[in-house]
Amino acid sequence: MPTHFTRRSLIRGITAATAVASLATGLAACGGNSDAATTPDSAKSGEVVIGRVSNGAATETSIKVSEVKSISAELPAAVKKSGKLEIGIGALPAGFPPLAYVGSDQKTLTGAEPDFGRLVASVLGLKPEVKNSTWENLFVGIDSGKVDVAFSNVTDTEERKKKYEFASYRQDNLAFIVPKKSTWNFDGNYENLAGRTIAVGSGTNQEKILLEWKDKLAKEGKKLTVKYFQDSPSTYLALNSGKIDASFGPNPGFAYHNRQVANTPNATRTAGTYSGAGGSLQGLIAATAKKDSGLAKPLADAINHLIKNGQYAEWLKAYNLSNEAVAKSEVNPRGLPLDNS
Repeated sequence: MPTHFTRRSLIRGITAATAVASLATGLAACGGNSDAATTPDSAKSGEVVIGRVSNGAATETSIKVSEVKSISAELPAAVKKSGKLEIGIGALPAGFPPLAYVGSDQKTLTGAEPDFGRLVASVLGLKPEVKNSTWENLFVGIDSGKVDVAFSNVTDTEERKKKYEFASYRQDNLAFIVPKKSTWNFDGNYENLAGRTIAVGSGTNQEKILLEWKDKLAKEGKKLTVKYFQDSPSTYLALNSGKIDASFGPNPGFAYHNRQVANTPNATRTAGTYSGAGGSLQGLIAATAKKDSGLAKPLADAINHLIKNGQYAEWLKAYNLSNEAVAKSEVNPRGLPLDNS
């Protein structure tokens, strides 16, 4: 997936807690492109329970949400007639907590992305049917009509707009993670990194950004030390021992780690975020449908209904992702440019 830096680096950034063998086994059991992982539907009409079987990734939260007929009336006739919303998730083979993975019951596909898809489906008056696949097959599913829409940490890019239409719902952010006791914060200015030692994943979008900052600081006679580690456990060990000041990577993965270690001696916190699209553009994660499908507007309207009525904020808070909130959902907003998408 050469054009989706954020998700690739998110997978690289799986923590020791996320690499639990049971999760990997549960996902592997679903095969290369499968609907086998079950998905929790609304407990009762007008209620969606998010964070169920989340294995510590979320606070289980019951959210009241019902169909808005003025919005569901906008749906393409075929989708409305079917009575269901086929939601694509590209989480095979290993998943990427807290966004999408098999839960603690070893069968339920859970995470922020499928949960949000279920909330949107409820506003549209449709039954959510979530289909899990590999990242590559996610787009095959959209192209073939097997799924209506992807909720799978897909970045809005100008390249993808050639084939797909978007309804944005989350900021695409990178973040710095530090020990909870650290007093350092990233203020958005690269000069804030002078004199620091920062870990980053090799071959990732965040490495590209960090090395550009390193070069700028070097021209100013200032030093930024960049460190690489073989895996996430090694990175967190270096962070806890003081060998590095911070690690730079995808915000959702760090939000998950912060929650997992919150009550331990090695507690961490997020010390600032930065757009995955760079300083001149806020990257956006978007619901992704086939171009000219007619789904982007009703999806955006459903998301904006959730934003206006507070359910959106509840969902983000449950997954410790409030720092990725958007003020509104937009149809086909400006995406990563062709030379960086």
